[in-house]
Amino acid sequence: MLLSRTANNLYWIGRYMERAEMTARLLEVGSRIALLPSAGHGYRNDWESILRASGTAEGFARKYGDPVQRNIESYLFFDRDNPSSVISCFERARENGRIVRTALTSQVWDALNSAFQELRALERQPRSTLELSEINEWTMRQTALLRGAIDATQLRGDGYDFLMLGYSLERGDNTARLLDVKYYVLLPKADYVGSGLDSYQWLLLLRALSAHRAFHWAYGGEITAAKVADFLILNRRCPRSLLTSVTLSADWLGRLAGTYGRRTPAQDAADALRDEVAGHSVEDIFDEGLHEFLSRFIVATGEIAAQVHDCYLSGEAR
Repeated sequence: MLLSRTANNLYWIGRYMERAEMTARLLEVGSRIALLPSAGHGYRNDWESILRASGTAEGFARKYGDPVQRNIESYLFFDRDNPSSVISCFERARENGRIVRTALTSQVWDALNSAFQELRALERQPRSTLELSEINEWTMRQTALLRGAIDATQLRGDGYDFLMLGYSLERGDNTARLLDVKYYVLLPKADYVGSGLDSYQWLLLLRALSAHRAFHWAYGGEITAAKVADFLILNRRCPRSLLTSVTLSADWLGRLAGTYGRRTPAQDAADALRDEVAGHSVEDIFDEGLHEFLSRFIVATGEIAAQVHDCYLSGEAR
């Protein structure tokens, strides 16, 4: 069985790498939003919506003030003062990997270390030579390579379970935040519901999540708010849906309960959130309000993470 500090390092490798990918996807959403005609409603700045969805608006405001696109791009990708920036996530994941080097296969370590070294090389290039779309694609490619190395070579023990638990908890939180961009800016007023602009905005989110083709395989036909929400929240076949993410989190926690011979409040919290999400319909979610539902989900995911820390990672098992 792992020491709690080793489990903590592995868990945060998963969280940081998934967070790096989410930040790149948020930047991709921002760049696509910038190409849309302004509807004159919603948040006063499209890029500010990205900061709010990522939970970094306050830190950005303290450092930069007004949400100017170039500063936001820099803050979300290269700024070490932002703990959720891509470079911060890669740096912290790599440091966690270095500490538990003997718990990782050589392929996993090589993927993690090589990505970090490449990112440092990118950081030294003049910003004017770096296209946002290219560095976003680089980020998503490197995170996919690392995940592939983990899946292909890592022993399926409790270390693997903690890695995957980190990934699945972070992914659920991230998908909810990306969906919440729709609340912050993409749907500026009720008049646009069902319009061509509304449909294009939902398409934008699907593309940012690399889910456009999978959505059409699952549903076909036109893109509607109800279909996209069902796909990204309730569809078990969608790898990024909230239900898939929380189900996987509950599964990994269930494996840990079996390994360690006891259940904890972490399992109870994950099972409760899984059952609650599974018990909803799209109509239920829209009746409550998409933003309100997503906000509750993000809070509940944070509560599961807190239980995981207290029960497994703090060195003070309860």
